[in-house]
Amino acid sequence: MTSPVPDTGSWWDQRYLDGTDRWELGAPAPPLARFLKEQAQAPQPPGRVLVPGCGRGHEAALLASLGFEVVGLDFSAEAVREARRLHGEQAGRLTWVQADLLDAEALDAAGLGSASCDGVLEHTCYCAIDPALRQAYRSTVARLLQPEGWLLGLFWCHRRPGGPPYGSDADQLVADFTAAGFSQELWFPATNSAPGPDNQPRDNEWLGLWRRAAH
Repeated sequence: MTSPVPDTGSWWDQRYLDGTDRWELGAPAPPLARFLKEQAQAPQPPGRVLVPGCGRGHEAALLASLGFEVVGLDFSAEAVREARRLHGEQAGRLTWVQADLLDAEALDAAGLGSASCDGVLEHTCYCAIDPALRQAYRSTVARLLQPEGWLLGLFWCHRRPGGPPYGSDADQLVADFTAAGFSQELWFPATNSAPGPDNQPRDNEWLGLWRRAAH
C-alpha cells in the first residue's frame, strides 16, 4: 500500500523527531562521496550548488568542504535544524533553507531564482516525492540551473510497490531527464552503496551526471 503523501513538512518532521528516517547514513552516500573526491569527470568548484531534500546535510557539507558554495534545502524544518546543528553555517559557503522545492515563490524569496545555480546534487529527494510530481521536479531543476549547469544524482531504481521511497525505472528516468532538456554524461549502477537499514546491500542505486542544455 502506498503511504499517504504528506502535504506539509510536519510528516517529515515527525520522522526526524522519532528517529524513523531509516535512509539516514550519518555521512554522505558513499557512491557520491567517492565520485566527487576521486573521479576526473566530477564537477569542480567554484560554483553555487543546490542540494534539494538535503536532510541532515551530509552531502551539502561535503560539497562545501570541496570548495563549492552550497544551499541545503529541505521541506522539513526539523531536517534543516538538524543540518544546521551538525554542520553549522558558513557565510558564502554553506547555508540552509526550509522551503518546498516545488514552490517557486518560496525559492525566489530564498534567492533561488531562474539560472541561480551552477549545479544540483540529488540524493533521496526524487524518491521521496510522489511520482506524479516528478515532472515538476525536473522542470524546477532545469529552471534553477544555468545553461550547461550540472545535475549529479544518486537515484534509487528499485521496483518495490508504494512509497516513499518510491522506485524508478533506470531507462525511463534517463528518457524523462532527456525530455526535460538534460544531456546525459554518465549513467551507471553504483558499486559501493552503503548497506540498508537491515544491513543488506542497498541495491539498485544508479549514479548519473547530466548537463542542462545550453539554450
